[in-house]
Amino acid sequence: MTYCVDVASTYFIDHPLVADKIRQLRDEKTSNADFLRLAGEIARFVAYEAFRDAKVSATTVDTPVVKGAPAVKADTQYVIIPILRAGLGMSPAAQEILPVHRVCLMGLRRNEETLLPDVYLDGVPEDLEGSPIVICDPMLATGGSLVCVLDIIAKRNPGPVTVLCLLAAQPGIDYVLSKYPDIKIFGAALDAKLTDVGYITPGLGDAGDRLFGAPVR
Repeated sequence: MTYCVDVASTYFIDHPLVADKIRQLRDEKTSNADFLRLAGEIARFVAYEAFRDAKVSATTVDTPVVKGAPAVKADTQYVIIPILRAGLGMSPAAQEILPVHRVCLMGLRRNEETLLPDVYLDGVPEDLEGSPIVICDPMLATGGSLVCVLDIIAKRNPGPVTVLCLLAAQPGIDYVLSKYPDIKIFGAALDAKLTDVGYITPGLGDAGDRLFGAPVR
């Protein structure tokens, strides 16, 4: 059984095997391919914990032994929003865990001068119809990108919002929850500080570059 460290609206997995995978994820020698694999594995642990209390409906199932055995069915539709590009390393795990879903992409670039996000792709529908929202944001650093996305979807009739991340920094969490205290944030590791330019420390570097390689300039 996996346990979580729970502080208010934030939950971080406390499991030795997940901690070992985080160690590998942090290692500068880890290849892009292994980083992608590890990100997916950790994301599955995080997603399972995030949806421990997911709503299910009662149904029955015919097994090879008996007809009409009691069972449950996960039939709530979730809107999964990976923040590009690093969020693509987590979204397949969320899709596997949540059988009924739609994926809506949100693309942000970090302005290196202001450290603020610039939106270059908004694939979220104008009316989310109260659907529960799952945001995949692997690195919750300053919280600026996440708040930018939350500001956008807040105007589009969202349901409850759950954020999945691999690694977060406490200043970023504090900032996000000061703006949106009702969301829930689930992650695998929490670091205390940011560098002067807004990177998590000790962190693991740029998650997008480590997942997919540095972009061609």
